Amino acid sequence: MNEHRVVITGLGAVTPLGIGVEDSFNGFLEGRNGIARVTHFDVMDYRSKLAAEVRGFQAEDWIDRKSARRMDRFTQFGMAASAMALEDSGLKFFDRNRAGVVIGSGIGGSQALDEGYSRLREKGPRGLSPFLVSRMLVNMAAALVSIEYGFKGPLSAPSVACSTGSNAIGDAFRILQRGDADVMLAGSSEACISPLPYGAFCSTRSMTPSDCADSASRPFDRNRDGFVMGEGAGIVVLENLEHALERGARIYSEIVGYGNTADAYHLTAPDPESNGMIRVMLAALQDAGLCCEDIGYINAHGTSTVLNDKCESAAIKKVFGEHADSLKVSSIKSMIGHLMAAAGAVEFVSTVMSVYTGKIPPTINYREPDPDCSLDYVTNGAESLVLNAAISNSFGFGGGNSCLAVKKYQMK
Repeated sequence: MNEHRVVITGLGAVTPLGIGVEDSFNGFLEGRNGIARVTHFDVMDYRSKLAAEVRGFQAEDWIDRKSARRMDRFTQFGMAASAMALEDSGLKFFDRNRAGVVIGSGIGGSQALDEGYSRLREKGPRGLSPFLVSRMLVNMAAALVSIEYGFKGPLSAPSVACSTGSNAIGDAFRILQRGDADVMLAGSSEACISPLPYGAFCSTRSMTPSDCADSASRPFDRNRDGFVMGEGAGIVVLENLEHALERGARIYSEIVGYGNTADAYHLTAPDPESNGMIRVMLAALQDAGLCCEDIGYINAHGTSTVLNDKCESAAIKKVFGEHADSLKVSSIKSMIGHLMAAAGAVEFVSTVMSVYTGKIPPTINYREPDPDCSLDYVTNGAESLVLNAAISNSFGFGGGNSCLAVKKYQMK
C-alpha cells in the first residue's frame, strides 16, 4: 500500500508570549522573555518561584462562558488553539467521519485536582463537584474538541511527559499516512502551574532556584541550573496531500518523518550515553528519507538542565558528524520555559514557521559557553536561512524520546 503524503495546513498556539501563532512566533524571533514570578498562587514557601504563565487569556473569547467554567485551564487552552488552527486552515466542508483528534497532556486538570482535594478536606466527598471528573481527565481536551467540531474519526490523548506533543503529532501523522483519516487535529496542552504539580517538580530539584527572571532559563549555558515551568498549547491541522490540494489549501510545510524511542534507563535522568536521543533522530531521518546534510536547523529540546543539554548536544554531534558544525540549533524554552507536555507541540509549530518563513528564533540568556555544549545555538538574535528541512526534538521524564522532521513543501 502506498503511503499518503502529509502536509500542515493550519496552526494554533497559546503561549507565554502571545495568544496566537503570529504573536508567539514574532515573540520568539524578537527574543522576548515570558518568564516572571508566579502569580497563580503564593510561592513564598516554594524552592522555585518563577514560571512562564500565559497572560491575557480569556477563555470566553473561544468558548461560551457556561462551558468554559466546566473546563480546566489546559482544556481551555486546547480548545482555543484548536479553534485557531482550524480557522487558519480554512477547512469548511469535509467528511467529519474521516477527521480525527489527537491532543495529549501530561498532568491534565491539575487545577481541578488541587481545588477538588481542598474541597474534599473542607466539606467531605459530598462537597465534590460532579464536573470534577470531566475537568481533571487528561483526555478532556481531545474529547471536547472532537465533540465541538463533530470529528468522528480516530480519537486519542497520549501522555508521555515532555514528549507528549511530538508523540501526538507523530501519531496523527501515521494515521494519515496509512489512510485511516483525511484530516487530523493534533498537538498538546498543559496548564500545571498550580500548587501540587509545581511543588512536586520543585521537590525533584530539576527546576531552577534562580529568582532572576531575565536569565533563569538559559539552555546550553555553562551556568544553567534547571528549567522554568511554563504553560500553553500547540495544535496543528494535518491533511493528506490529496485532500489539501483538492480544496486549494495553503500548505505551510510537509511532515516527512517521525521517530519514537525509549531510553529504558531512569525515571528522570537521560541516558548518559545519549543512545535514545541518537536513535530517535536517526529514526526520524530514515523515515523521512533525508540525509544529515538536508537538515539546516534543529529546534532543540534544550531544557536548561545540566544533563539534558549536555546529552542532547552530544547526540546531535554523534548523529550529524561533521555537518553538526553547520547546523543551527536553538531552544525557545529560553523564552517561554518548559511547557511540559505542551512543549513538543508548540516547538513543532515554531519549527514549521521557521521552515515556512526561513527565520530561526534565538536561544536567549546564553552568556558563557559550556565545553560540553559546543554547537551553534543561535545566540545573537534571530537568523534568516534558506531552510529546506528541519527537525524538532522532544525528550521526556521516563525516557520517552520523539523527533519530527519537516521539509519545505514541493510538488513531486
